[in-house]
Amino acid sequence: MSDAPATETRGFQTEVSKLLHLMIHSLYSNKEIFLRELVSNAADAADKLRFESLSHPEYLAESPDLAIWIEFNKDTHTVTIRDNGIGMSKEEVVTNLGTIAHSGTAEFLRQMSEEQQKDAGLIGQFGVGFYSSFVVARKVEVRTRRAGLGHDQGVYWCSTGEGHFEVGDLNRSERGTEIILHLRDDSHEYADAWKLRNIIHKYAEHIGVPVYMQKEQGAAKEGEEDKKTEAPEWEAINQASALWTRPRSEVSDDEYKAFYKHISHDFSDPLTWSHNKVEGKLEYTSLLYVPTRAPFDLYNREAPKGLKLYVQRVFIMDQAEQFLPLYLRFIKGVIDSNDLPLNVSRELLQSNPSIETIRSTLTKRVLDMLAKLAESQPEQYQNFWNTFGTVLKEGVVEDHNNQEKLASLFRFATSKQADDTQITSLDAYIEAMPADQKAIYYVTAESFNAGKQSPHMEIFRKKDIQVLVMTDRIDEWMMSWLHEYKGKSFVHIAKGDLQLDDAGQQEEQKKQIEAQEKEHRSLLDRIKTALADQITEVKVSSRLVDSPACLVVPEGDIGLATRQMLEAAGQKLPPSKPRMELNMEHALIQRMEEEADEDRFKALATVLYGQAALAEGVQLKDPSEFVGQLNRLLAQLLA
Repeated sequence: MSDAPATETRGFQTEVSKLLHLMIHSLYSNKEIFLRELVSNAADAADKLRFESLSHPEYLAESPDLAIWIEFNKDTHTVTIRDNGIGMSKEEVVTNLGTIAHSGTAEFLRQMSEEQQKDAGLIGQFGVGFYSSFVVARKVEVRTRRAGLGHDQGVYWCSTGEGHFEVGDLNRSERGTEIILHLRDDSHEYADAWKLRNIIHKYAEHIGVPVYMQKEQGAAKEGEEDKKTEAPEWEAINQASALWTRPRSEVSDDEYKAFYKHISHDFSDPLTWSHNKVEGKLEYTSLLYVPTRAPFDLYNREAPKGLKLYVQRVFIMDQAEQFLPLYLRFIKGVIDSNDLPLNVSRELLQSNPSIETIRSTLTKRVLDMLAKLAESQPEQYQNFWNTFGTVLKEGVVEDHNNQEKLASLFRFATSKQADDTQITSLDAYIEAMPADQKAIYYVTAESFNAGKQSPHMEIFRKKDIQVLVMTDRIDEWMMSWLHEYKGKSFVHIAKGDLQLDDAGQQEEQKKQIEAQEKEHRSLLDRIKTALADQITEVKVSSRLVDSPACLVVPEGDIGLATRQMLEAAGQKLPPSKPRMELNMEHALIQRMEEEADEDRFKALATVLYGQAALAEGVQLKDPSEFVGQLNRLLAQLLA
């Protein structure tokens, strides 16, 4: 190791300083993760060199055998990770090791600061795994030279993680990068052969680059004073073959899990995975994983996502989004094609006719993998649904060909369950339906309790009909595209006319309602006049049993609570007003019919509307007016 060259001091980007402070002082409960991140970065550097050497074969010529070397020194308490991959130029060093060029920086730091995230779960996902070095190191030195640059264009970088770093020019004969960690006092244990070997076996067995570790030398005997200065002996500690190229029967579950952690930078094991080789008109191998927990940017549809793409085992790009639809953006994995050209670009992927075929096949493979998980491990699947269900629902709109397969994976709370932790599938709902039930009934609401206690639910409780209670904000939009499942139509119980009985009973009920509306026409007209700005019409209800009134929106319109939420977010919607339905058996409605004082009648009508709106989860436009009217009526009642 040569002496450090002359350097200049620069400050870290503010976000980097915050990140380093978090890691050094409060993060990582599992410190060994630093080695996984650094070895993974070194493997990526080898992949990138292979790719660039396709157009610049001279880059690889000076040192064609790519590898990673790890050595340690117990006397100086250092660990060194070295590779002969692509290396970095001075500009790349300053950019990669001094800033975080990511649009989600603020969100990332917020999540990292939360108590429940004080572990290694996010750092690698965010692409800043290098900084994990400071969890165990009081000082980090980097020596690097990019492939294609001269020996005098090496770069030296050094920092203690305290807000600044030093960078300077370096004469370096070797291509690639060397990282020297000067261990903290509480991390000297990592300068040990047994400790390092166990960690590397855990994290590097699947990497397609040989990883060599320094053999530990015995203590120098008398007359062997120079033994400590000898060049280290090396031993290979991994198979150095791409895991996905090996037969499934030769890959253990632990190896699959370790490879997942390598490509995803996730600290948790995956829920499940699928490893397949396709031969025929198209030849490719895929290895797809379902994560246990969501990445921090799951709901950012613009964030980078996709599979690692290899062509004939040559790394091409990290996030090839063309192979899976956007609603499966949480899937991690690798695809290795024998048919695509080695110089393939994102633009070529968009126009290549083979891609759509592969995309369709991989999509079905993922959905089948989820269906198998749901059937064999329902508790694990419920964890998956709680984490990724909202994103999966996007597929109803984006992937019409797989609508029914997707719908079979959906899970919902229902009106017959105690709370929303108990969920059911559409298949289970249909199986429990009475033989004469023609539709799948559902309600959308802000919360499970609001949906379950909705006035619209009363007739369903009376008739013992189960209703799906949907509480995701995406549900209203999703159900406007999902019209039926296995021949059963979906019916929103708070929209349009409700028909629960057979044709004969419906006709009889219709006659009864028409007779009631004729009998109480004066009341219906008075309420409509009193609430003309808020409703379109007033009708006798077939829905209500206990409540005096409810609000019903037209079939195909947006629910009241959802409309209010979208308008509050600044979205312009076509104007729409609900109709009011009355329960003519309710005492309040009967009292209103007797009310002769028009001012008091209007106050009663206003309270009636407010109660119905609140039951729908709608925020009243003038809550103080509602409360005032209610108080005045109560005062009159008590007088």
